Amino acid sequence: MAGFTYTTLKQAIQDYTENTEATFVSQLDTFIKNAEERVLKEVNLSEFRKNASANLLSGNKYIPKPADWLSTFSVSIIVSGAHKFLLNKDVSLIQDYSPVPSTTGEPKYYANFDVDNFIVAPTPDAAYAVELHYFHRPASLTDTVSNPTGVTWLGTNASQALLYAALSDAYIFMKGEPDLIQTYEGRFAEAIQHLNEFSIRKEPSDVYRSGART
Repeated sequence: MAGFTYTTLKQAIQDYTENTEATFVSQLDTFIKNAEERVLKEVNLSEFRKNASANLLSGNKYIPKPADWLSTFSVSIIVSGAHKFLLNKDVSLIQDYSPVPSTTGEPKYYANFDVDNFIVAPTPDAAYAVELHYFHRPASLTDTVSNPTGVTWLGTNASQALLYAALSDAYIFMKGEPDLIQTYEGRFAEAIQHLNEFSIRKEPSDVYRSGART
């Protein structure tokens, strides 16, 4: 199946459902965004990795997350020109390890504190350069401001997964036949399997180079 642009995917959903009713058409963007979200949560591809650099604030144990953050691959600080990778721990361990925020030092650990922030321990004693390697949420096909071309990696390379996930959502909205929804869910599962197999084939198998942490 050829890739989809924003325009062609919207048209494909209408063609498959044979539905051009105004209320249904007004939900097309929602179907597409839900489909993109499902694919992003089901596959692990290097195309969705991204780096962000900043500086820690001395005396501040929190690091703001990028707006497009989905999950973390690694966090490192730069000390004497070299990367030192922080170990990912639970928030409770962070707080046990460094119960007094005013006690500072070179950070060793990090955790997901909340939706918007990481927390590190000990509290930084200097403005260390920090590098976050993470999985990000790319611009949606529906975001015509950030993505005026209407072309994305998912639209081009995960077209089947996007179509069948969107069709499943569309038929649920239409209160369609359960058997047909099940068929589209099955097609979506097959497309996700192919994407994951592609990921396994193309990604390095060496544990150290793939960034595994213990």
